[in-house]
Amino acid sequence: MVTSTVTSMILRAIAKKEGFNHVDTLTGFKWMANKADDLKKQGKTVLFAFEEAIGFMCGTRVLDKDGISAAMVMSEMATQLALQGLSLSDQLEVIYTMYGQHITNNSYYICHDQTIIDNMFERIRNSRGTGTYPKACGAYEIKYIRDLTVGYDNSQPDNKPVLPVDSSSHMITFTFANGCVATVRTSGTEPKVKFYAEMCSDPSKGLGKADVQAELNDVVDCIVKYFFEPERNNLVPRSN
Repeated sequence: MVTSTVTSMILRAIAKKEGFNHVDTLTGFKWMANKADDLKKQGKTVLFAFEEAIGFMCGTRVLDKDGISAAMVMSEMATQLALQGLSLSDQLEVIYTMYGQHITNNSYYICHDQTIIDNMFERIRNSRGTGTYPKACGAYEIKYIRDLTVGYDNSQPDNKPVLPVDSSSHMITFTFANGCVATVRTSGTEPKVKFYAEMCSDPSKGLGKADVQAELNDVVDCIVKYFFEPERNNLVPRSN
C-alpha cells in the first residue's frame, strides 16, 4: 500500500502489525501512481493508495485517484459491515482499537512574501546556530527531522533522506518523541505555508480519542508559536 508523506500514518501502523509493505512518496498522486506502477512491474500487488484530502486509488487498473472505483469499494464494505450489524464509523473505531488512535490537525497560513517564507524556514534550520535544527518545539522533544529541501534526515544511518530532494520548495518533517509527526511545507501553487500534524498513539497504552486530540492540539499550538511565528512574519491564518 502507498501513501504520500503528508498523509495519515495509519497504513504504516497497519503494515507494521499485519506484515505487508507500506511505501511513502512525495506529495501528489503522480508520485504514488508512478511508485505503484514500478511496484507492479516488479511483480508486486498494490492494493491501495491514498492522500490526505485528495482521493483514493483502489488497485492499479486506474493509476490515479478515482472516485468511481473508491465509491464501489466503499459501498461493498458498507454492505458487508451492515450484514454484521456494523456501520462504517463502527469499523473505524475497531481499526483505532487495533492499531492506535490516528488523529490529524492540518491547516495553513497565507503569505505573499517569499523572502519572509524563506527566512522563516532558515530560522528553523539554524535554530541553535548555523546548520543546527531544533531539539524541541516548546515542551515537546523532537526525535527525528527530515528536510527534503536540503537533503537531511537524521533517522537514516547516513543522514540522507530516502525520498527525492527538491531545493525549489520548503518541506521539513518533525517526528516527536510522543508519537506526533508534523510536516511543514510551502505550497507549489498558492501563497501558503502549510502544516500537516498527526498524533499516532500506541494501541497498547489504550489512550482515548480525547486525550490524543488534546495533546495533538497542544503540539500544533507550539508549532505555530515557535516555528510559524505569525505575528513576526505577518502570516494570515486560514479563514474558518
